[in-house]
Amino acid sequence: MATKISHNARAVVTGAGSGIGRAFAMELARRGGQVICADINRDRAQETADRIRAAGVGSAYPVVVDVSRTADLQRLADYAKEVFTEPVSLMINNAGVGIGGKPVGRIGVDDWQWALGINLWGMVHGSELFLPELQNAGRPAGLINVASAAAFSAAPGMAAYNVGKAGVLALSETVAAEVRGTAVKVTVLCPTFVKTNVGTDGRITDEAGKIVDVAMRWIGYSPERVARMTLDANDKGRLYVVPQVDAKAIWALKRHFPRSYGSGAGILNRIVPQHDPITSTEKVGV
Repeated sequence: MATKISHNARAVVTGAGSGIGRAFAMELARRGGQVICADINRDRAQETADRIRAAGVGSAYPVVVDVSRTADLQRLADYAKEVFTEPVSLMINNAGVGIGGKPVGRIGVDDWQWALGINLWGMVHGSELFLPELQNAGRPAGLINVASAAAFSAAPGMAAYNVGKAGVLALSETVAAEVRGTAVKVTVLCPTFVKTNVGTDGRITDEAGKIVDVAMRWIGYSPERVARMTLDANDKGRLYVVPQVDAKAIWALKRHFPRSYGSGAGILNRIVPQHDPITSTEKVGV
């Protein structure tokens, strides 16, 4: 039987201190893996590693990393070589932040740079620095990038988030084409709502935050469920993981009925409350 990517992996998980990242790390440990738990928050990274050790499965190594910094990702790659003594066989670019509730023109350049630095550049850094490791792993290897249904939904009031996640989707599709036919498999995760702290840790207006909280409570998937689905998909060489029914519906509607989808997004923009929205007179330059 062929070796599964997620079994006995030499894995690096960014954003492993909570949410989907922690779920990835713990599931990989259950599957016999060695896991580097990278997070910008030292205590959270340590807690994930402690939980893995307490479970008595796999092994875990916490490390503090800011994925928006190239030097931090290079340090992470060097640390992985030191810990594993063999090339990394699974890289999970998961670290991300939430941002939303303001239209373009009200977001602010600083918030754009902050969000894209983590949500997009973090994925670029991880892919660029770890792909050579995966290609030299000497076994089936995987690259998993956590995007979002925001990558293709283009929901109003979410531009800084949408742009970052759309970039992650494009990055993943490109790398998948470039490594096709090799031992490296690429998977991009595009969920809608997952029960994590992405809203509380991000820069989301109170109005948008209330909507996110309600959606997570009623239709959000658990991070553990999403992590298992994604690892299994990567084992099978599947590029796209669009887990929820609503995400699948958005994906299909936009592909097959783009005009109707665009009209619906415009209606949504008028219904959903936004902080400091641009008025109709401002839109026409009056």
